[in-house]
Amino acid sequence: MTNTPLTFGIATAPQQVEYQDIQHVWQEADAIPEIEHAWLFDHLMPIGGPIDGPIFEGWTLLSALAAQTQRLRLGIMVTSNRFRPPAVLAKIATTVDIVSGGRLDFGIGAGSRPSHPLARREYEAHGLPYHDAKYAVGSLAEACTIIRKEWTEPVPFDFHGTYYDLTGAFGNPKPVQRPHPPILIAGRSSGVLRVVAEHADLWNIPGGGDAADLAERSAVLDRYCAEIGRDPAEITRSVHVPVDYDQPADTRKAIGAVIDAGFRHIVLGLRPPFTTGIAQWLADELIRPSA
Repeated sequence: MTNTPLTFGIATAPQQVEYQDIQHVWQEADAIPEIEHAWLFDHLMPIGGPIDGPIFEGWTLLSALAAQTQRLRLGIMVTSNRFRPPAVLAKIATTVDIVSGGRLDFGIGAGSRPSHPLARREYEAHGLPYHDAKYAVGSLAEACTIIRKEWTEPVPFDFHGTYYDLTGAFGNPKPVQRPHPPILIAGRSSGVLRVVAEHADLWNIPGGGDAADLAERSAVLDRYCAEIGRDPAEITRSVHVPVDYDQPADTRKAIGAVIDAGFRHIVLGLRPPFTTGIAQWLADELIRPSA
């Protein structure tokens, strides 16, 4: 994994902000070579700030930003597999990959953890079912299989699984990227890490806690890869690091710790307001000193 290039990106949660706020920071980041990727999240109601505040649907916004940027790789960190049927999600992702000219990194996860009440409420508010963790992990594995087949199968196919049943499924057009966009799966549970070992090109985990814990979870992933005969170096380790605007030295220290733990895909989490010049500040204060 030491040969994996070190890259930095930004995450801008599309809540408690205006569309133009996110638009300008992404376009600013698009012009700064040190920032290589940019991410939204996938929630339907705010999970921070006023509970009745504004929030945008992630994939729709991502497509708009894909059309207004030229260089950044982009994605959702991460899509809730609970929100959309996988064949529909594959079609949405293909559209974004085409709009972006082949810049999509496809992020997906099992869905919001039940311990977060502000995340849980969005399911009830939108009439979406909320199954237990076993169901969420099992359906995530099947979803990854279906999505990859939608992107790659040259003829219609059937899929009869435990959680999904498709007849005559077919994706056309195909994504720009071949064989398909890179798949990023986020999570830390053992069940999700087994799905990561089988399906992911990148694995993401929040990095606000102990770097030793990150290294331990990474070692678990290595073991699961060994069990199925996969080289763990094929999976890039990705981590979300919250940015402290007032204490950049603390953020640099956190970045150094996750790099030392083997994480090479660093996503800097920004909090609003996204002031003019924030992307350049990140490059000057955090990225260049850490690279």
